[in-house]
Amino acid sequence: MTREMTRLSKFLSLVLRHDPGCIGLSLNRHGWASVSDLMALAHKKGTQITTTQLEEVVADNDKKRFAFNDDHTQIRASQGHSIDIDLGLPPRVPPAIVYHGTTVRFLDRIRKEGLNSQRRKHVHLSPDKITATAVGKRHGTPVVIPVKAGEMHKKGGVFYLSDNNVWLTHSVPIEFIDWKGLEYPL
Repeated sequence: MTREMTRLSKFLSLVLRHDPGCIGLSLNRHGWASVSDLMALAHKKGTQITTTQLEEVVADNDKKRFAFNDDHTQIRASQGHSIDIDLGLPPRVPPAIVYHGTTVRFLDRIRKEGLNSQRRKHVHLSPDKITATAVGKRHGTPVVIPVKAGEMHKKGGVFYLSDNNVWLTHSVPIEFIDWKGLEYPL
């Protein structure tokens, strides 16, 4: 992804996941925004976005953070919101094990509290160790935490699968973390 596309992706993350009001944008209850409103309001705030750029950042984003509706008139973030929206995802049965990527500095708190969504709406869980490692590396020395999602689901835990293949849940209690499987990838 080019530097310009990275800048656009970060801008879209801000307005579609955290602060649509910073440009005066409105999201519907499922997080969708009008593409034409997004482009016009971004322009008013000094950020030029073309339709081609928007199509490119949605198609080429390595984590598939954004999605269009079927006719490409609306756009939303696939997950990672800190604002109150309902993605409208149905509950799903997760795999037996999923993974949470984090950093060493958060391990003490996780050992005491489990995994909590913090400022986000959900805890993000990866389907594989490679993705979880990449998530952890963004913030420091990575740690991959296996989560016993299948067992948690059987005991009432609710899971959702985002459009970009990220497993979401509201929290993971300590007893569903596989401490023996903890990995510190290089």
